[in-house]
Amino acid sequence: MLLLPEYLLLADGPVREHGAVIANGQFADVDRAEALIERYPHLTPVRLPGKLIMPGFIDAHHHLTQSFGKALAFGEPSEIYRRIWVPLENCLDENLLYLSTKLAALEALRGGFTTVCDAGTRASGDATTIAEATQEVGIRCVLGLICNDLADDIDARERAAIVERARAHLARWAGQPLVHPSLAVSVPEAGSDGMLQTAAALCADAGAIFQTHANEHLAAVERSIVRRKMRPIEHLHYAGALGPQTLIAHATLVTPTELNLLRDTGTAVSYNPVASSWKGNAVAPAMQMAALGIRFGLGTDGTRSDAFRMLDAAETAQRLAFGLTTGDSSCGAGELWLDHALRGGADALHLNALTGDITVGKAADFLLIDIDVPEMRPSWNLQWELVRLANRSQIDAVFVAGRLRLWQGWPVDWDARALLREVDEAAAAVVACAPIQRVHSAAQFVAITPRVDHAAPQSANLAVDR
Repeated sequence: MLLLPEYLLLADGPVREHGAVIANGQFADVDRAEALIERYPHLTPVRLPGKLIMPGFIDAHHHLTQSFGKALAFGEPSEIYRRIWVPLENCLDENLLYLSTKLAALEALRGGFTTVCDAGTRASGDATTIAEATQEVGIRCVLGLICNDLADDIDARERAAIVERARAHLARWAGQPLVHPSLAVSVPEAGSDGMLQTAAALCADAGAIFQTHANEHLAAVERSIVRRKMRPIEHLHYAGALGPQTLIAHATLVTPTELNLLRDTGTAVSYNPVASSWKGNAVAPAMQMAALGIRFGLGTDGTRSDAFRMLDAAETAQRLAFGLTTGDSSCGAGELWLDHALRGGADALHLNALTGDITVGKAADFLLIDIDVPEMRPSWNLQWELVRLANRSQIDAVFVAGRLRLWQGWPVDWDARALLREVDEAAAAVVACAPIQRVHSAAQFVAITPRVDHAAPQSANLAVDR
């Protein structure tokens, strides 16, 4: 294909009168439109007025097998994984694992993500099921395998088995076009120092990433201080688990010392702004990370797979948490957040040689965006406008590895409506039987809803409500 959009978003910014040639799943050529037409006379140029071609977004932190419980987390206090996610995932059989993953992957594509990084599931099923679902949907997936070893019943033999399973996982998916293996320890306190070090070292040797959640919630930070006399990121450094291969999800509660550790070791971070607003204790100091040269991408944490709303949340959270108090009216401007949602995310996942920008030789993971809409007119700064004004409804097409996967929000080669019908039934059954514990039950929400008895005087109702 020879595509000639009105705008092409390159690493240095948007350009006009440029195009791209797509061949064998890659960007085969990127140049001015006239030059491409001259070089490829056998290709029929596809002119796309009013359209933008941009790289697909990178979700640097996701939980693909938690999609059945999205709204269950609303209004809940922090550390919901203990009361919602672990109980739910423990009830997923192979079919439910497949359905949950496929639903999450479809949501991600619809939101403009062409790559998702799955942090690993606590379900007992094989990671192969997750890989199969993402491959069927056609999204690129960093596939995490959890290597926790601090359960009460784990002995030395079982620890060795975890390590062997980790080696097999890295080998099983090496070289796969859309699946990239990864190892994970859920939180530092769930892994022994030996396992933290071993998993990180295995990933370093394999060119993969090692994932963990750290410094997300105050409760976890305090547990680490009490038990280890160290904060979680300090604990990871002590265990030898920091480094360029390591990706830390959240890092919202970080000290200057921990920021220096991240910078000096080359450790990457997933900045998850929506997770902070929905269930967090703080906002990661992403602006300071950028100033220090700390590598970071943007992630959804499985909250809401909408890349444009994630961009808006990333900038807004920095303004509210830091910019307003310092008089910083730009907070990095549009370019910073686009860069970290694209190239920064690819770098954090060790996929920067493969995806993240429109460059010759890289995978043709890209979006076709309709910019001929009222929200984008008049246009004065396209990068700022993509961060603050663009929305998911403008995504006409999603391509992964040069293949059209979604057209106007729906798959072109499989029945997504049938999936949704199957999901409705399956999710209702598993949520009903899972030992989920919500702090705010449905009954509580009903109880605090204001009631008005139209047969009684309004003053009497107010007195009763008080």
